[in-house]
Amino acid sequence: MFSLGGDSRSLNVFGGQGGPGGPAHLQGGTGGIGQGPIVNIMTSQLIAHNLQATVATDQASQVRNLRASQTASHCPPPSRIFCGRQEILTKMHQSFSDTGIQHTYVLHGLGGAGKTQIALKFIKESSSCFSEIFFIDTSTMATIDIGLKNIAVLKDFGDSPQDGLLWLTSKVEEWLLLFDNADDPSINLNDFIPQCNHGNIIITSRNPGLRVHAGSNSSVVSDMEKEDAVALLLKSALQEATSHTEQIAAEIVKLLHYLPLAIVQAGAFISKSRDLDGYLPLYMKHQARLLSEKPAQSHDQYAWTVYTTWQISFDQLTLPAAMVLQHCSFLHYNGISEELFRYASEYQFSSDGPSEEELKEPLEFLSHFLAPDGEWDSLQFLDAANEVQSYSLINFDAEKKVFSIHPLVHSWSQGTVRNPEGYMSTMGSILGMALSERPHWDTQLASLLLCPHIELAVKRDVEIALVFRAQYATILWEGGRYQQVTRLQEEVLEKQRQLLGEDHPKALQTMGNLANSYSDLGEHQKARELRILVLEKQRQVLGENHPDTLTTMGNLANSYSDLGERQKAKELRILVLEKQRQLLGEDHPKTLHTMGNLANSYSDLGEHQKAKELRILVLETRKQVLGENHPKTLSTMGNLGNSYSYLGEHQKAKELKVIVLEKQKQLLGEDHPKTLHPMGNLGNSYSYLGEHQKAKELRILVLEKQKEVLGENHPKTLSTMGNLASSYSDLGEHQKAKELEVIVLEKRKQLLEENHPDTLQTMGNLASSYSDLGEHQKAKELEVIVLEKQKQVLGENHQDTLSTMSNLAISYSDLGEHQKAKELRILVLEKRKEVLGENHPKTLSTMGSLASSYSDLGEHQKAKALRILVLEKQKQILGENHPDTLKTEKLLGSTSPKLGKPSRTRRIWALFHRSTM
Repeated sequence: MFSLGGDSRSLNVFGGQGGPGGPAHLQGGTGGIGQGPIVNIMTSQLIAHNLQATVATDQASQVRNLRASQTASHCPPPSRIFCGRQEILTKMHQSFSDTGIQHTYVLHGLGGAGKTQIALKFIKESSSCFSEIFFIDTSTMATIDIGLKNIAVLKDFGDSPQDGLLWLTSKVEEWLLLFDNADDPSINLNDFIPQCNHGNIIITSRNPGLRVHAGSNSSVVSDMEKEDAVALLLKSALQEATSHTEQIAAEIVKLLHYLPLAIVQAGAFISKSRDLDGYLPLYMKHQARLLSEKPAQSHDQYAWTVYTTWQISFDQLTLPAAMVLQHCSFLHYNGISEELFRYASEYQFSSDGPSEEELKEPLEFLSHFLAPDGEWDSLQFLDAANEVQSYSLINFDAEKKVFSIHPLVHSWSQGTVRNPEGYMSTMGSILGMALSERPHWDTQLASLLLCPHIELAVKRDVEIALVFRAQYATILWEGGRYQQVTRLQEEVLEKQRQLLGEDHPKALQTMGNLANSYSDLGEHQKARELRILVLEKQRQVLGENHPDTLTTMGNLANSYSDLGERQKAKELRILVLEKQRQLLGEDHPKTLHTMGNLANSYSDLGEHQKAKELRILVLETRKQVLGENHPKTLSTMGNLGNSYSYLGEHQKAKELKVIVLEKQKQLLGEDHPKTLHPMGNLGNSYSYLGEHQKAKELRILVLEKQKEVLGENHPKTLSTMGNLASSYSDLGEHQKAKELEVIVLEKRKQLLEENHPDTLQTMGNLASSYSDLGEHQKAKELEVIVLEKQKQVLGENHQDTLSTMSNLAISYSDLGEHQKAKELRILVLEKRKEVLGENHPKTLSTMGSLASSYSDLGEHQKAKALRILVLEKQKQILGENHPDTLKTEKLLGSTSPKLGKPSRTRRIWALFHRSTM
C-alpha cells in the first residue's frame, strides 16, 4: 500500500501480509509469499537527497566539461627557441589559404626532427584563420577516443568519440584538428578523420604512409638548414652569437647532423656546463650518454631524448624488421640496396672460398627472406623494410631504389646489438658474397652504391675471407678509389704468397692488378717493373700465348706509353693484337681493348688519321657486342672525340664529348675519375672553339675534384692544371698561367723525367708564358731546349714538336729576328700540310703566322694574299664568328704599307694562337 497524507511530510510504504504456510512434506513445506517490506521515508529527506544528487551531477558535469574543454582545445605554444623551417611553414600557409573545402596537411619524418613544433608554430601564426582549434594525442586508439569524446562533451553534443566526430562533420566552420604523433602504423587514421568537405586537419607522424590522406600537401621534416641549426644551438645553450661561438656551433651541429632534438639536448647540456668549446671533445667520447640523458630544464613538452624516442619505435618492430635495421646499420648509412642482399642470397660456394660453416651467420640472416624453394623473396624483404620505414627509422629513395638511414639513427642502432663485431663480420661477408655474384656489367651498383659500404668495411678491418678481400679491391678499382685499392691488393698479395706461393696464377693475377693500380696512381716506373716481373713468370708458368700473358704484355705496353717510350708501346701493342686476333678472334673484348690502345699509340705518335679510323672500327664493334652505354664503349667514343679534335673537327668532337660526359655522369657519378676525364676533354673542345671562359670554369671544377679523388700529384691532375694554365693565358691572365705552369713543371720533373713528353710540353707552355709577359729572351732559350729534346724523343713531325717550332718562331719575331721566324714558319707549314692537311685549323694558324712574318719583313702584298686565303678557309671550317676568323679579319684590315710596322697587330695574333700551335 502506498499512501501520502495531505499535510504529512512523510512517505509511508507498508509491506503486505505474509502468505499462508505451505503443504506438509517429510522435509517441511515452503512458506507463503510475502507482500513486501514496510518503508517509511520523510519527504523532506527525499527532496534533500534529490537536490544533493542533482547538484553533484551538475558539478561533475561542469568539471567534466571544463576538463574536456581544456583537453580538447588546449594547443600548447611552440618552443620559445623555435628557429627556421620557413620553407615548410610557407608551404603550409599556401595549402590552407583556400576556404570552403577540407584541407589536410601531413608533416612526417624521424622522431626528434621537430614535426610537432612546426605544427604548433603554424597554428600560432594562423590562429585567427580558424574558428576553433582542437589538439588530439594520436599515439594510441585510447588517446584518440578520449580526444574525440572531449570535443563532444565540450560542445555538449554527447559523450562519445562518435559524437565528437559527428559534431565536427556537422559544424560547417573553419575548425582545425591537429592529430599529433600519429606514429602507430596499425591504426587506420581514416576512421577518425571527419568525412566532410569542410574543416582543416594537420597530422604529424613518423609514418610517411600517412601522406595518402594529404596528397601533395605534405612535407618530410628532416634536418635543419645550417644557419637555423646554429641559431637554435646558441639559443638553447644561452650563448651570445659571435663569430667565435657561431664557428664552434657550426662544428657541433654538423656533428649532430642538424637534427633539432639532438641540437636542443646539446644546448641544454652546454647551458648547464657553460662550456661551448668543450662540448665537441666530450661528444666524441660520450655520444650515446649525451644523446640519452634528459635535460632537467626543457623549452617544450617533449618527453623523450634523442635515443629514447627511437627506442620506443624500435620496440614496436617485428623480429625481421628489427634485424633489417640492425644489419643495415653496419653498412654505410647511404645507398643500401635490396640488390645487395639478393645477390648475396645467390652465392655459389667454390673450392677457394669460405665454407658454409664459415658463412653460417650471413646465411641465417638471409634465410629470413627466402621463399620455400630457396629463391630470394623480395616481398618478404620489402615488408620488413617498409615496417622500419613506417617509423622513419629508414628512408627509401623511389627514384634510385635505395634505402638510407639517418647518420645518428645509424650510430644508435649499432648500440642496440650485443655483438657488434659479429654483425660487422656478417655484413662484410654479405658484401663479399654479393660481389661474387654481381654481373660484371653492373658498374653503377659498384661505383655508386657498393664502394661506400666496402670502404667502411675496410676501414673497420672486418675479418672476411681472402677471396672477398680480392673482390673488394676489384670494386674499389671500378669506383676509382685507387689509393685504397693499392693497400688492399698489397695485403691480398702478401697472404697469397704465403698460402699459394709466388708463382701461383692467382698471385700473379693480383700482382698484375697491383701494377695497374700503381699505374692509376701515376707511379709508372713501379708499374713497369712489376709488369716485367709478372710477364716473365707467366711466360714460364702459362706460356707465351696464354691470354693472361698477352694481357700483361698489353699492360706493359701501357707502361712504355706512360713513360714516354711511345714507339716501344706501339710495337708491343701490334704484337699483342696479332696474337689475340689469332687466339680470341677480332670481336673479343680483349682484342678490342688492344685495338683501342694501339689507336692511342698512333695518336701519341701524331698519326691521328690512323687513330681515328681504328677508333671508329672499335666503336662500331663495341656498340654491337657491349651496347651503347657500356663504359668501354663510352671510353672509345671519348677517344674518337679526341681524334676529331686533333684533326680539327672541333664541333664534331664537342658534340661527341657532351654525349660521353652525360652518360658517364649517369653511370658512374660526377666525381668518378672516368667522368672527370671526359669533363676535361670537353674543356679542351671549348678551348679549341674559342669558348675560353667556359673552358676555364670547367677545368677549375675538374681540377678541384681530381685533387680530392686522385691527389695533387697524379698525372691527370697535373694535366688539368696545365690546361687551366692555358685557359688563363687565353683569357690574358698571363701571370696566373706562368705561376701554375711553374708548379706543374716542378711536379712533372719529380714524377716523370726531364725528357718525358709531358714534361717537355709543360716546359714549352712555360716558355709561352714568359713570352706573354714580355720575357722574350727567356722564352726563346727555353723553347730551343724543348725543341731539341722533342726532336730526339718524339721526332721532327710530331705535333708537340711542331707546336714548339711555332712558338719559337713567335719568340724570334718578338726579338726582331723576323727572317728566322719566317724560315721556321715555312718549315712548320710544310710539315703541317703533310701531317694534318691544308685545311686543318693548326695549318691555317701557321699560315696566319707566316703572313705576320711577311708583314714584319715589309712583304705586305704577300701577307695580304695569304690572310685572304686563310680567312676564306676559316669561314668555311670554323664559322664566321669563331675568334680565329675574327682575328684574321682584323689583321687583314690592318695589312697595309701605310700602317708602318704592324708589330702590335702581329702580337695580337701570336697571343691568341700560342696555346693552339
